[in-house]
Amino acid sequence: MRIGILGAGAIGTAFARRLVAGGHEAVLSNSRGPETLAGLMDELGPGASAGTRTEAARADIVVLAVPRAQVATALDGLPDWDGRILVDATNDFAAPPPGPGQATTSEQVAALAPGARVLKALNHLFAASLAADPRQAGGQRVLFVSGDDDAAKKAFTAVLDDLGYAPIDLGGLAAGGRLHQARGGPLVGHDLVRLASAR
Repeated sequence: MRIGILGAGAIGTAFARRLVAGGHEAVLSNSRGPETLAGLMDELGPGASAGTRTEAARADIVVLAVPRAQVATALDGLPDWDGRILVDATNDFAAPPPGPGQATTSEQVAALAPGARVLKALNHLFAASLAADPRQAGGQRVLFVSGDDDAAKKAFTAVLDDLGYAPIDLGGLAAGGRLHQARGGPLVGHDLVRLASAR
């Protein structure tokens, strides 16, 4: 599968590394232009390519992996989402946790990307853990996924399964998203492995 990544920092690069290792295509973009990613493409090898924001955003699944302050800029002016999946991998370390009735950061992302089927994922691990082989210690590294569209979650978790992760569906963006949202989410930072005997 061809997956676009908005942002070529630590998290975007870590996930691209796993995609390429798993036989998928990763199209990475940044704010400075594809020509600035030539060295990274050489490092990642076949299966990875550099593109513009628009080119990355045209993929059926798009990962948003930019610093929180750049989210609005990264999403501005992109083609209509038309039901494509947008995976919010961002963390907001500056804002306090959302209170009751307040929107999660991923719900805020959804408001900036009308027409996208927004999921929250890939954000609770440090980049080094995300980049490492997900098959660890007799099991598979856990990744949490939240979202309001069951078909979108099924499509993305199928990719994660194929890469060797153990995806766990936490429910919708409002309830599930809070559990793995930085600053307040109890699951953030926990590097968990689901043992084969637990499946």
